[in-house]
Amino acid sequence: MSKNAGLAKTRKAVAKRFKITATGKVLRRKKGKRHLLQNKNRKRKRNLGKVALVAKVDVAAVKENLPFS
Repeated sequence: MSKNAGLAKTRKAVAKRFKITATGKVLRRKKGKRHLLQNKNRKRKRNLGKVALVAKVDVAAVKENLPFS
């Protein structure tokens, strides 16, 4: 039996995609700003660059994969 049995590990894929604020909210990037940008207007592309909050339903799953944040 290893000495770290039961120790939760951070999912690095989740750590790169989400950020936890000081108040415990979870931030994410918006989808749709990778390609096919020519047929999206300037205002839409600008707003896609902003961060958004993760839905309440998904917050627990994200935090479960980020045990040290």
